[in-house]
Formats: sequence, C-alpha cells, structure tokens
Amino acid sequence: MNKHLYQKYVASALAMIMFFSVFAGVNKAHAEAALNVNADGAILVDGKTGKVLYEKNADSVLGIASMTKMMTEYILLDSVKKGKVKWDQEYRVSDLVYKISQRRDLSNVPLRADGTYKVRELYEAMAIYSANAATIALAEIMGGSETNFVKMMNDKAKALGLKDYKFVNSTGLNNRDYKGLQPQGTGAEDENVMSSRAVAKLAFHLINDFPDVLKTASTPKKVFREGTDDQINMINWNWMLPSLDYGYQGMDGLKTGTTDFAGYCFTGTASRDGKRFITVVQNAKDASGQQGGYKARFEETRKMLDYAFSNYTNVKLVPKNYQVKGHKTLPVLKGKEDQVKIYTKSAINMIVLNGEEKNYEPVLVLDKKKVNNKGQLTAPIKKGETVGYVTLKPKNGEKVSFLTPEGQKKAQVDVVAAENVEKANWFVLMMRGIGNFFGDVFHGIGVTVKGWF
Repeated sequence: MNKHLYQKYVASALAMIMFFSVFAGVNKAHAEAALNVNADGAILVDGKTGKVLYEKNADSVLGIASMTKMMTEYILLDSVKKGKVKWDQEYRVSDLVYKISQRRDLSNVPLRADGTYKVRELYEAMAIYSANAATIALAEIMGGSETNFVKMMNDKAKALGLKDYKFVNSTGLNNRDYKGLQPQGTGAEDENVMSSRAVAKLAFHLINDFPDVLKTASTPKKVFREGTDDQINMINWNWMLPSLDYGYQGMDGLKTGTTDFAGYCFTGTASRDGKRFITVVQNAKDASGQQGGYKARFEETRKMLDYAFSNYTNVKLVPKNYQVKGHKTLPVLKGKEDQVKIYTKSAINMIVLNGEEKNYEPVLVLDKKKVNNKGQLTAPIKKGETVGYVTLKPKNGEKVSFLTPEGQKKAQVDVVAAENVEKANWFVLMMRGIGNFFGDVFHGIGVTVKGWF
C-alpha cells in the first residue's frame, strides 16, 4: 500500500470512529444541552420502566429534607396491605409527638396531648401537608418508637435495592429540631441523605407498588379535623398540582422538601398522553446559580417535564409474535419434527426519543437451561413454552440504564414455542439414527472418492 493510500485509509477510519462516538453520545448531549438543570443533583426517568433519560450528579449524596417521608409512606402502605396496620386504627399522642406538633415554625397540624387520631388522617396530614408530628406518630405506630422505625427505613431501603442513603429520622427534619429527643443512636447534627438516583428509585417503587398513593398526593387542599375546634386548612406543598400556583398539566405527586441543609428539593411525577415521568431536584438554584426558593425547584422540574413530554414517545419496538431475523426456528432433538417455530409472547413498548425508533435492534437470548451447546431444544416441547427472551440493543452503542432490574425486564419479552413438538417414538428415532449413520458413511465415501480425482 503506497503512502498516499495509507493516509487516506487512516483518515477514513478515524472519521468513522469519531462519527460513531458522537452518535453514541447524541442522546445524552441532546438532553444536557436542552435542560441545563440548575440544581446540585437531578434526574429524569420514565415512570413506567425506570429508564433514565437525564441525570446530573445523580449519584452525589445530598440532603433530602421532607422527601424522606416517601419512605415512611412506602412502609405504611406496605403495612396496611399486609394487615399490620389498619386505616381506622387509633393512635394516642406521645409526649414527643405533642411537643413537635406545637412547633409552628415547622410544617405541622397541631395535635392534642390527650387526643386520639386515626391512621388515615395522620397519613393525609403527612402526604398532603408534610406534617412532621403526624409522621412521627405513624413511625411510632409501625415501629413502636421512631428509633425502631428508623432501622425499618434503612432495612427497607436495602431491600428495595437503594444505594447512597442514610435515614436518621422519619420526617426529614434536621435532627437538631428534635431538641435532644431525636431517635436514639443518631447525633444532634445528623441529617437524612440520599442521591438523586436513590430518591427516584424510591419514588418509582412507591408509585408502582402502591399507585393509590397518588390519589392522596394529588389532593391540593384538605381540612384536617374538619368541623372541630382543631380544624386547619392544609394546602399541598406541591404547588405544581394543576389548581395551585405553579400548576402543571398532569402533575399528581409526589413530595417536596426544604431545610437549610438540603435546600429546596422536589420529587415530582406527572402523567399525560399515556406517558408518566418522575423527576428529582436537590438543592435547586436560580438562573444565577444562587440557592433558589420554591420557584426554583418547580421551574427546574418544569424544564425536565417539558423536555420529556415534548421529546419522548412510547413506541412499540417489537410486536407480539415477532420472529427475530435468522432465528425464526430452533432445531429440535428427538422430536417428530426436527425444528420448531418461535416468536415473542407479547410486544415490547419503550419510551424513546422522537425519531429514534429504528436505533433499537431486537436480540434473541436463549435460555441455557432449555438448549444444548449447539442451540438445540429437546422434545417434547409444548406450545407456549418459554425458550428465551428478546431484548433491545441500541445500534449506536448508547448505554441504556434503568433504575431497577424489574424495569430492565420491561424492555424485554419472552420468546415461546409457536407449536407443540411431540417426542418421536423409538422406531422413528432408530430409523433416523440409521439414516444419519449411512448419510455420514456415504458423505465420507464421497469426500474420499472426490479426493482421488
């Protein structure tokens, strides 16, 4: 190869490498350029699969303030589902809960020292009004004490597969707000912390495992203890609910949080046109980069939701009964037929950037327990029997990440046998064996004779 041709070859190869490198990062670059979210940590995910669409410092461990209450909600709803707690169960106020409830500098509904309250009204005060004393009351109901409940919170976080978290109380308050009465084993200056990814994962589990949480979280206003001397108007701190100050179409959750340590935080979720997204912002900033306020956390959330609803579409990437090219059948051993047709059991739908539908290639993965090292099944085979699955691989090399393994599985579908294949009887197998034997013999003779000439 002469020098000129060699230089052209190298230049072409470098150009191809640069092209694919740029193309592989196009989605990420597109999101970052379009969003530029002003917050210490942020993430945007598909609410149905947990597919990550945008992230900024998503693994940095930051303060979460009252977003903590999502874990208290999760454990409560799980306890109700399992019959450990009942909605009409009554609670008698403890000294700690009474003292915290009288703090009007904190988000609270005032509780009487000699009062009794039902679990449901305490839950509504927590979910709608972020009432701190009501949250501690629920922690005491479930754990016997808030100290015990904090252990339950950390254990549940581990069970849900969360990373980068630490719970020191049930509310998200600064521990110093407890004035020495914080949960045992925690320090006066300790704070609840999580990464944006962990917060999003908790929110994803909460709305998918207990979708009814959104009925309460989307309540814009409610009167606590209506008709009594203790009634108080509760306005939801999520001011992005459609009827409130920063109303956003489709917004129905989930939890705000504010402390000096955490800054202004918000986990939002909105559903529209069959699409649902979850967003997290931690310590939201204004456009100048200074610590923001209520407006900043909602405006940065709006950025992500506007981007998601405008740029992503839920697309059927693989139809039901789809056959992967080059893998429409599998060979079968010891069957009346020597192969069986296979196809997908159902369709695969996934949220993708507009116009990116053709970027995803279906890939067949066979179940190693069902096939031998030659990729053969063994009869008998039943129609509908699972033999593997089809997953999606981006052609441009883009890395697709999900919050959970369960979400990842929503981007794949089982592949099943399309028909029955009965096991052949002994006579058929014997004759087939004889035929194969003589076939091999004659093939060998043919090769030998051909070699003579």
